[in-house]
Amino acid sequence: MDRPAWAPDEVDITRPSVARVYDYYLGGSHNFEADRRFAEQVLAALPEMATVAQANRSFLRRVVRHLCAQGITQFLDLGSGIPTAGNVHEIAAATCPDPRVLYVDNDPIAVVHSRALLADDDSTEVLAADLTDPARILEAPLTRTHLDLSQPVAVLLVSVLHFVPDAADPAGIIRTFADATVPGSHVVVTHASDEGGHAGAHLAEKVYNRDQSPNPMRMRSSSELRSLFGELELLEPGVVRIPLWRPESPVGPEAQGYPGLAAVARC
Repeated sequence: MDRPAWAPDEVDITRPSVARVYDYYLGGSHNFEADRRFAEQVLAALPEMATVAQANRSFLRRVVRHLCAQGITQFLDLGSGIPTAGNVHEIAAATCPDPRVLYVDNDPIAVVHSRALLADDDSTEVLAADLTDPARILEAPLTRTHLDLSQPVAVLLVSVLHFVPDAADPAGIIRTFADATVPGSHVVVTHASDEGGHAGAHLAEKVYNRDQSPNPMRMRSSSELRSLFGELELLEPGVVRIPLWRPESPVGPEAQGYPGLAAVARC
């Protein structure tokens, strides 16, 4: 496989990456053959995975608009992947006055892509860091200069915590970021789930947990997701299937079996 000029030498492009696999689900072009092969295995197990990714993006649009309406103009997007069309910076720019967005990812290629895509956008920055190390992110000079943590911030953990095992303390990660923000800040989470016995979701989880997986996956139930928020106050309607979080149009009964959960909490 030929290595593009922009791909860092230390990155093995023959192994799939969560960020690039997700880009493929969304119909993007920032992925390699290894990512596409892996994604097709997931799609064979869960054919609606591309639809799931699109519904997740629709939720992101709804929640960013909601937060902007609450006066929040700063967004810390953890595990952001590749910010292709319709991502946080574009939604916020169309809704908020003077938004500030900091994308954070640990995939070097996702970071390179992101910086290239956003080079001309002064309101958006990209930090190479791992969300499982909150202290490093919060203390990074780029975080401190680009975001004003004395003002409310939206901490986004969209479609990423299912790649954080229990041993890495996902509840502690949420708590650390929430504690670093001021009252009025929010934490946003979407999370894969096979709650209700969704066969395709269970099979997709098995694909992600194979030896060649980009990251092992830990699906969680609605009660497990609720527990990750600790004492934070959940906004209505609480922990629900992703399409059921404040939908903008009527949602069909199939949403009740959707293999993903969403919740938003106020700090």
